[in-house]
Amino acid sequence: MLKQIKYLPLLFSLAYMPMNANETAPIIDHMSLATMMIFDGKFDKAKEELDAVDQNIPNFDASRFHTMVGVLAVKEKDYDASIIAFNKAVETTHLKVYTPPPVAKEKQEFLFSIMSEKKEEPKPKKVEPPFDAEKLRAEKISKLYIHLSKSYYKTKNYTKTIESLDNAGEAGRNRAGLFTLRAECYWKLKDKNGALEALTRGSEIFPEDTRLLKQKFYYLADLKLYQASIDASKAYMAQGKARVKEYLSLAQILMSGGEITSAIKVLEEAKVIFPEAPKVSMLLGHTYLKRDMIHVTAHLFEQASYYDSNSTKDAAEMYRRAKDLPHALYLNSMVSDKVEKLKQKVAIFVDREEFEKVIGLEDGLKRHSMLKDDNLRYALAYAYFMVKDYNHAEKHFKKITDSGLFSKATVIRKSIEKCKNNSLECI
Repeated sequence: MLKQIKYLPLLFSLAYMPMNANETAPIIDHMSLATMMIFDGKFDKAKEELDAVDQNIPNFDASRFHTMVGVLAVKEKDYDASIIAFNKAVETTHLKVYTPPPVAKEKQEFLFSIMSEKKEEPKPKKVEPPFDAEKLRAEKISKLYIHLSKSYYKTKNYTKTIESLDNAGEAGRNRAGLFTLRAECYWKLKDKNGALEALTRGSEIFPEDTRLLKQKFYYLADLKLYQASIDASKAYMAQGKARVKEYLSLAQILMSGGEITSAIKVLEEAKVIFPEAPKVSMLLGHTYLKRDMIHVTAHLFEQASYYDSNSTKDAAEMYRRAKDLPHALYLNSMVSDKVEKLKQKVAIFVDREEFEKVIGLEDGLKRHSMLKDDNLRYALAYAYFMVKDYNHAEKHFKKITDSGLFSKATVIRKSIEKCKNNSLECI
C-alpha cells in the first residue's frame, strides 16, 4: 500500500506536462462560437463568426451552417433572408451523410478506487436504440419547415406558410397552435371553408385546447352563421375559460339574430361571473332597453358607473327618461365632462319645469359656446317664455336656424305677440 501511494506525485506531474512543440494549435469552431453569440444576443459577433467559417473544408456541415444563418436572420427580423437560408438548409440536409455518434468509452477506474477494498457493483448498461440516419434526417427537415412556416407568415406569404406546415409532416400537426396558424392563413386567403376545416381538424386532435373553439367562434360570427357560432361559443364556455370579451361577443351575436331573451341570459350569467365589468352592465342595460325596461336599464348603467366614470352621464340620462329626476340630477353632479354635464342639466331642469334654473345656466352655456346648438338655444328661449320674459325669449328664438325648431319657435313667437298685445292671453 505504501508503494502505491509513493507513485501518486509522479502520476500528477505527468498530467501537467507541457504540449510538444510539434503539436498543432486547436482548430477554432466558428459555428459553435456563433451559436453562443446568438444565444447571448450578440448578433454582430455571431455574423462575424459565421463569415469566418471555411465552407471549402472536407467535413463542412452545410446543413448546420445554413440553419444557423436562418436563425440569425430571424433574430434580426430579416425574414426574407431567413427564408433563403432555411431553404438552403433543407436542400443540404437532404444531401447530408449522417454517421452514428462515437461509442462512449467506459469509465476507467481511478487509482483511489483501485486501492479501495470495497468495490461497487457495475451498473447495468443502458441499451441505446439503433442509429437511424433517415429518421434523424426527417426530424431535422421537419423542424426546418416549421421555421420556414413562421418566416413565410411574417412576410405575409400565407400560401407558402400552409405549404411549409404540410411539408413538416407530423411536426406540422403536433401542436394546437399550428392549426390556429393554418386557419388564420386560410382566412387571410379568403378561403373560409379551409379555415373552418383546419380548426375542426385541430379540435379533433386537441379537444381540450380552447383556442381552437374560440377562433372558430369568431370566424362563424364574422360569417353571420349565428347558430353555429352560438354552438361553438357554448362549447368554449363549457370549459370554463371564457373571458368577458367572449360573453359580450356572444350576446351581441344573439341580439343581431333577434334572440333577446338568450342574450339576456348570457349577460346575466356574465354579470355573476364578472360583477366588476362595466361593459357587461352597459350591454345588459341596452338589451333590457329593447324591451322598454327603462328603470332596469338606469340601474344597470349606474352599476357600470361605479367602475367606469364614463358611464355616469348615460346613467343620469336613463334616470331622466325614467322620470326619476332627483336621482338624475344627483348623478349629473358627478359627470366630469363640463360641457356634457351642463347640457344634461338643462334637460333635467326643463323636465322639472325649473325654468329659472335653466336661465341661470345661460352664462355657462355662453362660456362654453354651447348656444351654437339650436336645441340648447331653443330650451333657453322656451325657459324665458315660460317665465314671461318675452324680449329675451324672442331674442333667442330669432337666432334659431334649424328648420324644425324654427317652425316651433314661430308658433311660440305668435303666442308672444298675443301676450304682448293682451296679457290676459297668457294667463
